[in-house]
Amino acid sequence: MPIAGTARRTFASLNVRNFRLYFIGQSISLSGTWMQTVGQAWLVLQITGSGTALGLITALQFLPILVLGPWGGVVADRFPKRRILYVTQAASGLLALALGLLVASGAVRLWMVGVLALCLGLVNAVDNPARQTFVLEMVGKEQLQNAVSLNSVLVNLARVIGPALAGVLITSVGLASCFNVNAASYIAVLVGLWMMDGGEFHPAPVVTRAKGQLREGFRYVKSTPLLRNVLLMMAIIGTLSYEFQVILPLFAQFTLHGGAGTFAALTGAMGVGSVIGGLYTAGRREVRPEMLVRASLLFGVVILAAAAAPNLALAIGALVLVGIFSINFLSLGNTTLQLESTGEMRGRVMALWAVAFLGSTPVGGPIIGWIGQHAGPRWGLAVGGLAALAAAALGFRTLIAKSPVTVPDEVKTDAVRAANSDERIL
Repeated sequence: MPIAGTARRTFASLNVRNFRLYFIGQSISLSGTWMQTVGQAWLVLQITGSGTALGLITALQFLPILVLGPWGGVVADRFPKRRILYVTQAASGLLALALGLLVASGAVRLWMVGVLALCLGLVNAVDNPARQTFVLEMVGKEQLQNAVSLNSVLVNLARVIGPALAGVLITSVGLASCFNVNAASYIAVLVGLWMMDGGEFHPAPVVTRAKGQLREGFRYVKSTPLLRNVLLMMAIIGTLSYEFQVILPLFAQFTLHGGAGTFAALTGAMGVGSVIGGLYTAGRREVRPEMLVRASLLFGVVILAAAAAPNLALAIGALVLVGIFSINFLSLGNTTLQLESTGEMRGRVMALWAVAFLGSTPVGGPIIGWIGQHAGPRWGLAVGGLAALAAAALGFRTLIAKSPVTVPDEVKTDAVRAANSDERIL
């Protein structure tokens, strides 16, 4: 039956036991992460009432990825990914616990939130490229696109569950519970890593320590037009469009005149859309250049629609669409970079993806926070929409107007070859 076949394709990578364990652990941990995201934003607003301060704290959390992210990619290429994740996931849990205890004791100050956010950023600079490339090691090249899309679904399902739980906990138990529950959620990830079968991995070659490996990664990306242009698109969008953790709290409080529940509803709406978009992408058998450009174009259009929404109901509807096209863009870009990269370079390439996506926040966060505070939250959203349109224009010139680049046969998936044997993977 066509429906049954589509369902099998959509969830195919979950047949891999190691990825299934990872998926379960992350489903618990990521919900806690989103709880902390909501809790931290609300904590900063409680302390300062300032959108600029919120942008600066967010910038501190992502500054290490901007500065040290490429080094994190070198670490990911040099050491087994599973070993790295044991350390980074445990460290993230301890940092969440520290913030929870500070909030519960009443001793928390803005500078403490900043220091802990900076420490979490240092951990994420290594954790992010390790996690991204670990997916390929769990499922292999044939299941990568499916696994990346399902992982994106998981992240955004957590975006629905986490903020909803955060809103309930903040109003019923207190703000500290968001951080304490997140700290406990990392246990699930560590248990899942411990239960995995090391013999079932598809490990990339571990790169021997040598001089010049960081420069080598930059040269590799610079000399590969497809990788370079996708990363440029992500840098534009990551800097100004993906600042929702800064602008949505302001939009909820000052534009819609709501509270933590309103913020949670807006964040959850994006999560619902992202789940829908991720499931659709997971069932796709092909990826083409125009799909990435179209996702960026529509992403910008619906962000502009959200900025113009006159009430909560229409804002929620627009943000569902934002989530759909957001996850399409992210999944297509992530899959492209991993499949186009060699095993020895994949960690460094994905570290640059993290720099473009997350590390750009220290630049964009304060800008969007300042615009939201002084010109209004609607303008903060609108700037992000215009940035996505600019990235789509760049993609049209560099990914569609240019002649296609062929992906090496050893990198292509069987599913893509069967569906569209004469086209390259974007």
